[in-house]
Parts: sequence; structure tokens; C-alpha cells
Amino acid sequence: MTRASNRNRQSGLFMENSERTGLLLGLAGVVIFGLTLPATRMALVDLNPWFIVYGRGLVAGIAAAIALTLTGQKLPQRSTWARLAATSAGVVVGFPLFATFAMQYVPASHGGVILAILPLATALAGVLFAGERPSAGFWLCGIAGSLAVLVFALIEGDNNDGVHLADVLLILAVASAAIGYAIGGELSRTMGGWQVICWSLVIAAPILLLLMVLQDTPINWKAAYPAWAGFFYLALFSQFFGFFAWYQGLALGGVAKVGQIQLLQSFITLIASALLLGENITWMQIGFACLVVGIVAIGRRMRVERRP
Repeated sequence: MTRASNRNRQSGLFMENSERTGLLLGLAGVVIFGLTLPATRMALVDLNPWFIVYGRGLVAGIAAAIALTLTGQKLPQRSTWARLAATSAGVVVGFPLFATFAMQYVPASHGGVILAILPLATALAGVLFAGERPSAGFWLCGIAGSLAVLVFALIEGDNNDGVHLADVLLILAVASAAIGYAIGGELSRTMGGWQVICWSLVIAAPILLLLMVLQDTPINWKAAYPAWAGFFYLALFSQFFGFFAWYQGLALGGVAKVGQIQLLQSFITLIASALLLGENITWMQIGFACLVVGIVAIGRRMRVERRP
């Protein structure tokens, strides 16, 4: 009985430490992702949007191929290729495509608020693709957090031309990322987080290169330094290193629970927009940030059943 109790205690501590590590890694990924929309706006000043979409994936794909080669990784099992392709379609192609074009019409701060529904979308995708079963309390927290940021979006709504088109594009970006996060996060439990994003990038690279050549995508080699800085941030951090932390976090802590940390991403985007793009931060924005942080803290304590 004593040995069994010790075993159960050790198992519980291991699960708790694993979840805590997953949450910390997820937070690191969210911080990196929070700068994605401001970096996109910076890149769009002098660079063609199609080049940004294709180029960021190609540069990240080259880095991924180098990492896989240096570490002597073997080809993934045949059974994983379909899920890797789905992950690639969501986070390497879909999200960059829709988010980049949306950023032509609205400020990064507006886009950041709309993307705040991503945690709920990720939880839904986790139910559909990762076999997770969140409790009713967890769903209530997710809905409450999403409603909070949607109310914020209504209050801070942008009235520039094209805002409706941008919102549609941002919703499509949310759907793409959520599916890619859920499938990639589940695959990371057996394959390893960084291997998932690396193989997803390698799969997409030839297709992106072919599209760039066929479309004869213009490249402004004389673009200003901030535009290139934004581009390489998207390629090396948003598209590559950020996923190292993010997918490993999803694998350790669970898609639904770690995905809730994404509720903080909008406010990281707001801060980055102020620092990098000169947008203002109001007390109302700070208040909503505190509200969402509180909801996330409560959501962390809610039960989420995971498939063995």
C-alpha cells in the first residue's frame, strides 16, 4: 500500500511538473507569436504581401531542413504524413496568407483583438482532432474570455475601409491556426514538438517555391531595414522558433489547457503595436487585459480529460 501510494504521488508530481513546463513553454510561444501582426505591418511597408507569405515559409523551411540534417533525423513514419500535411496547411500556409492580407486593411492592434478568439477555436479543434474533452467549467472560462475580447473588439472597432474583409480574413486565419495547432500539438506528443514544425515546413517549402516562381512574385531588395527586420522575424521566430516552444507546450500540457494562454496574445500584440508602430494603449485596454488574465488563471484550474 505504501509503495503504491508513493508511486501515485510520484506520478501526480510528474504530471503536475509536465503541465507546468507545458504552460511555460506555451507562454514563450505566445510571446513570440504576439509580435507577429506588428512585424507583418512592418514588412508590408516595403515588401509585397505574396512575397511575405511565400518567403517566410521558405526561409523557415531552409532553417528547418538544416536543423533536421544536423541532428540526423529520420523520415517520419508514413502514418504521420497526412497529419503533418494538415499542420503545414494550417500554420505554414493558411495563417500567414490570411493574416498578411488582413494587415493591409487594419492596424495590428485591431487584428490582435480579433485573434483573441483563437484559444476557443484551438479548444474546439482539440476536441475534433486531438480527442480532448474539456469540462463544462473549462468551456465557460473559454467562452467568458472570448466574449471579453469580443466586447473589447466592438468598443475598439476600426471603421477604416475594408475592415469587414479584414475581419473575414482574420477569422479564416484563426480557423487555419487552430486546426494546425491542435493536430500539430497532438502529433508532438509522440513525435516531438520541434520535429513537427520542421517537417511541416519542409513539406511546404517546395510548394511555396513553385508558387513564387509561377507567380513571378516581386522582391523589393531595396526595402528599408524595418521591413526586412519584420520579414525575418516572421520567418525565423513566428514561423520557426516560436513553434519549438509552442508545440512542445501543447504536447506536455494539453491542447485545450495550454491553448488558453493564447488569450494573452492579443495584449502582447497591443503592447508590441505601441512600441513598434506607435499605437496608443488606453486604460480600458489595460483593464481588459487584466480581466482576460484572470479568466485564464481560473481556466487553468478546470479539468480537461486527455486521450491516453
